[in-house]
Amino acid sequence: MSRKKKRNPQPILPEAAQSVALERFKPLLTPADYQVMLEELKQPLPLAFRSNPLKAKPGAEQEWAQRYGWQLDPVPYCPSGWRVTEMQTPVSMTLEHRMGHYYIQDAASMLPVELFELDSLEQPLVLDLAASPGGKTTHLTSRLLDRGLVIANDSSADRITALRLVLQTWGAANTAVTRFPGEKFGRWYPETFDRILLDAPCSMQGLRSTDSHPMRPITTREQDTLARRQASLLAAAIAALKPGGQVVYSTCTLAPEEDEAVLDEILRRYPTSIKVEGLESRLPSPAPALAEAYGISFDPQVTHAARLWPHRFHTSGFFAALIRKTGSVDFPQAEPPNRPLSLVGQKPLAGAAKRDLFSYFHDQFGHALEPILDLYQLVLWHSPAGIFAVPAAYLQYFSGLPCHLLGLKLAEETPDGLIPAHDWVARFGSSFTSGKVVIPPDLLAPWLRGEDLNFAPPAQAQSGVAVLFDQDERFLGRGRLQAGKIKNLLPRRLV
Repeated sequence: MSRKKKRNPQPILPEAAQSVALERFKPLLTPADYQVMLEELKQPLPLAFRSNPLKAKPGAEQEWAQRYGWQLDPVPYCPSGWRVTEMQTPVSMTLEHRMGHYYIQDAASMLPVELFELDSLEQPLVLDLAASPGGKTTHLTSRLLDRGLVIANDSSADRITALRLVLQTWGAANTAVTRFPGEKFGRWYPETFDRILLDAPCSMQGLRSTDSHPMRPITTREQDTLARRQASLLAAAIAALKPGGQVVYSTCTLAPEEDEAVLDEILRRYPTSIKVEGLESRLPSPAPALAEAYGISFDPQVTHAARLWPHRFHTSGFFAALIRKTGSVDFPQAEPPNRPLSLVGQKPLAGAAKRDLFSYFHDQFGHALEPILDLYQLVLWHSPAGIFAVPAAYLQYFSGLPCHLLGLKLAEETPDGLIPAHDWVARFGSSFTSGKVVIPPDLLAPWLRGEDLNFAPPAQAQSGVAVLFDQDERFLGRGRLQAGKIKNLLPRRLV
């Protein structure tokens, strides 16, 4: 007798998952607040973006608004964040987005990095413990203006590629991408980092479904597992932090088990070594965390954190806490991995090779490398993938830590010789004074589709690599001049 095949259960839609979460969260709000929130959730969530000060000039947002027919409103707690309430051209379909001049991001996700005190740090060591897809890492590099070093770590092999590509497009040089369980950093690097961001893996019960954060049902067992992992990661972050340093703990869920309860557990674990700092000066109006939930009372410090119900600032639901380390903690220690760059085919660029590189950029493009390398404290290294500007801080403090991306690619080696790397020119191309080609408007669309151009630049050498711009001085990529044509050298990820 044959067995009947089991039917796969029908997936629960995000709307149904939202209804379940709303019923569960209802006791955490006053009746009046709950009704206001229900009205808020009927409204579409405005798309938002954060501009890149490493590439975009001050005030560029208003130029974009005029060019693309956008109506912009500022995000109240993020100076570089903007909501787009009306648009003629989609925010994801512009040249500036493609070239990394801004990052599309939920306005709620702009809060965590804005909580840090960063201005007083000269060359900080910063760790983003669960970094993929990289939006908050780009925010960290922006607020630091590419000073110090930001290590962007994620434990998932599937998410590392996305993280790496986001950082390449953003154009920061003082970054390193690693893939390890976040708990390892507390063991390997005790009291090492000045600032640590833990945007923890969570159940994503933020009451707004988006493509990147779809709502789905969460079992009690899954929530308990998440909460244990979150507490483990937060304990490791505190162990890796220097005394006096700051950790931001954040989630995109409103489940108290993953927010206030995790914070409460860490306060009980380290009662004399940490404190939760108030956020009154960082938010336009109060958004306190819960003092208790479902009959469980939390440490009084927990209310210093921020709970962003969707109706507070017209965002998705979110939670964030700023934690100051006041003393050392007891945490197991272990030796970190030790795989120096020299063991993976890399070596410092020195001597004649370094002089030739400087001369090439100066002679062909009028671009002085030395002042940039000095300003950002970068060191040149040669690898099979090209020549990279590598953070000196990485070599000083983490030289054995294996990386999936380190620094910013500066040049590529081809059979025809050196050419400038796209990522370097996208970041610093505005300082190139020669070797530039301006293409006419009618050729912009085919160029961005990855096509070669039948175009001979006037009064220009007919061979070699040129850096292309449009008539508004916007960078378009590199092209190889070939007898009346320009061969398209845009990276595949941008076509």
